[in-house]
Amino acid sequence: MCDYVNDNWNGKPAAHLSAYVLWRLNWIHPFSDGNGRTSRAVSYLILCIKSGNVLPGDNTVPAQIKANMAPYYDALERADERWEQGKLDISDVEELVSATLATQLADYHRKATGNTVPTSTMQTGSES
Repeated sequence: MCDYVNDNWNGKPAAHLSAYVLWRLNWIHPFSDGNGRTSRAVSYLILCIKSGNVLPGDNTVPAQIKANMAPYYDALERADERWEQGKLDISDVEELVSATLATQLADYHRKATGNTVPTSTMQTGSES
């Protein structure tokens, strides 16, 4: 796991490396219910370090995953199934990390601006 992250640090985006750690670290079972919690924490640490920031927002990626575990379990299982077929494909885990990161940052933006309208529907530029 560490070799993969080190070898791909400059070539892969933060969400990918975070997803890889989230998936791979779950294979380690040092104690009951510790591997998932530890995996989510280390994965988030990689996301922050690779992004160069402590990411803003209260509704963090690990908190969102913990609040809704089914998509997390499904994504991990699909990655495991692909691995058993000889493929490294963590795209579902990466999508989960990406979506929860987007939610975290959007929630922060709403709190910071007091704006309750989603960013995608706001008008930008000069008015016509």
